Amino acid sequence: MTVNFKSTKAQIWEAYKTLEKEKKTLESELKKTVFLSSPVIKENNTTNHTKVNLSDKNMEQTIKILEKLQTDFSSSVGNLSEQLVAESSSFQTIQELISIERKQLEELHQLTEINENTIDHLIQTYQSSAKQFIEELNQKEENIQQEIESLKQAWTKEKEIFTRTVKERNENYQKTKQREAEEYECNLDLQRDLQEEQYEQQKKHLYQELATARLQLEKQWQQREETITGQEQEYTEAKNKVAAFEEQLKIKIKQAEEEGKSIGNYQAKVKADLRTKEIEGQTKNYQLRIQTLEQTIHNQEVRIDKLSQQLELVLKQVQDLAVKAIEGTSNRKSFEAMKEIALEQVKNQPKSK
Repeated sequence: MTVNFKSTKAQIWEAYKTLEKEKKTLESELKKTVFLSSPVIKENNTTNHTKVNLSDKNMEQTIKILEKLQTDFSSSVGNLSEQLVAESSSFQTIQELISIERKQLEELHQLTEINENTIDHLIQTYQSSAKQFIEELNQKEENIQQEIESLKQAWTKEKEIFTRTVKERNENYQKTKQREAEEYECNLDLQRDLQEEQYEQQKKHLYQELATARLQLEKQWQQREETITGQEQEYTEAKNKVAAFEEQLKIKIKQAEEEGKSIGNYQAKVKADLRTKEIEGQTKNYQLRIQTLEQTIHNQEVRIDKLSQQLELVLKQVQDLAVKAIEGTSNRKSFEAMKEIALEQVKNQPKSK
């Protein structure tokens, strides 16, 4: 296991135990190696004592074996030396880390002495603290749960009170709204009845004024018709007089001729001329009067047509205003406007002469 400054205490302690075991294993292997080397030496000594008795071939083989053993032993010793150096370096590093961790443990846990039982003691302390912490945590959770239940109960109670309050408020609001609606309908009915009564009175008064205005218009038209009739009679009389004057002129001329014959041509001619001029003057006068009467009759007919159109317009406006007033889209101003229009039309009639 590789140990660094980020390793935990348990990892460092485990690495320390592992290295300690490896150290013991290496020491044991080293002892075995030394122990095995002794027989080889003894065997070499024995071989030297018996070298005289061996043949050259056996000597060469023995020497080769010994050389091989020496080479293998040297190689094994070198490898073991390298391993011991590496392990020693690692062991030294671990010891330094252990020293650092010991200092940290001493500072952290205020330990005066660290031994093999220190970790166990710390673990027991941690376990005891953890158990106490868990118990305290459970107690706190239980207290919190009780507080939550209390809050839930209080919230449920508050919710019930709020729901009841809202229900009562809604009921009171509905009652108030219904009462206000009934009062509004009652006041609206009273106001509507009063407005209808006022409307009927105003309509009746307006119709009376319109009837009076119409009677005045009819009276004016009748007077104008009588005037026109009188003018037509005058025209007829004047026309008849003109015709009579023409007949009389012819008779007078004839009489003048006859008288002229008896009195004298000169006097008859003078009288005839004078009479003719007199009759012509009267004829022109009557013709002018006839033209004036014809123009007056024409003007009266035009005025009658205009008055008829104005009467139809007034009646149409009165009907429109009456319909608007009946439908409820008008008010007192509509009646006043209708009244003013009718009266204005009546007042403007004499101004049309």
